[in-house]
Amino acid sequence: MESKRKIRLGWVVSDKMDKTVVVAVETPKRHPLYKKTIRRLVKYKAHDEKNECQVGDKVRIVETRPLSRDKRWRVAEIVTRAEVVEISPEEITQGEVAEVKPEEKAKEEVAEVKPKKKTKGEASG
Repeated sequence: MESKRKIRLGWVVSDKMDKTVVVAVETPKRHPLYKKTIRRLVKYKAHDEKNECQVGDKVRIVETRPLSRDKRWRVAEIVTRAEVVEISPEEITQGEVAEVKPEEKAKEEVAEVKPKKKTKGEASG
């Protein structure tokens, strides 16, 4: 007989807890009136016995008995591993940092240019 346990496929969002991962499962659902497909995102806490999962891994989780206050799922298998780019701090140049964060400099410049607003006390005097 086939198992009655629910099975979900999702992405590991957090692995900071011991033997626990947070898995985000996205389910498409059609709006009853407007017929637009809405993506519903639900986060489940799942038991990871060997602490194998990393952020970005695609995993299959299976419903199980309550393991703690929030955990009712366990990781059945890791479907695909996340790609981790290994780079040491010595290899990063200032040019690469400037390419990654150009928006922050633009925001700082705009903040400096804005004129000071007058308060009610200053307007009457």
